Amino acid sequence: MKIEIWSDIACPFCYIGKRRLEAALAQFPHRSDVKIHWRSFELDPEANPQPGTNHYQLLASKYGKTETWAHEMNANMKQMAAQEGLAFDFDRLVLANTFRAHRLVHLADQHGRQDAAKERLFKAYLEEGQDINDEATLSRLADELGLPATQVEHLFASDDFTQQVRYDEYEARQIGVRGVPYFVFDDKYAVSGAQPAELFQEVLEKVWEESRPQPVQLAGGAGASCDIDGNC
Repeated sequence: MKIEIWSDIACPFCYIGKRRLEAALAQFPHRSDVKIHWRSFELDPEANPQPGTNHYQLLASKYGKTETWAHEMNANMKQMAAQEGLAFDFDRLVLANTFRAHRLVHLADQHGRQDAAKERLFKAYLEEGQDINDEATLSRLADELGLPATQVEHLFASDDFTQQVRYDEYEARQIGVRGVPYFVFDDKYAVSGAQPAELFQEVLEKVWEESRPQPVQLAGGAGASCDIDGNC
């Protein structure tokens, strides 16, 4: 089974959704037959945060609300994340454009470390207050992931994986993705948002059953046959 996930590293619901899907997969008896592929999606491709602007100010400005409202909203988000074992820290969050980080995830995919890269970047941004648009920071995180230093250095000196990011975003537009996380199971079923683990479990079971249909007994009852116990 293939699961494609469109997400942005700057999206807290994407990290929560990742945890909920993982909880569902932990209960899924065919977990070893599931392949997850992360797809790029930038919530704000033109993001260019001004120095000194914090997350609460940006959120309040975006929705025409007060910073008090923004703090309250984030407090609810932190509580939701804590239920999934995540420790969001919006006070330390460094606003950043995520394009470089998405390209790094594509590089990690070439080395079988895509999911690990996504996890590390989510944690760096949402829990540790790291700047995921900073080349030195991304290089250090890439080193933690075991990615070749020469390839990481070349990544930032070139336009490597730019087309892959853009293609992911093009495909997202083609299938009508307007928000993330967005999960597509076997090119057939889509789940939008950080849904409860129970819903992911239902979808996993449904997709698995439909991909392996059972034979249907035709009318007429059992005919003459031999069974596995040697009876004929």
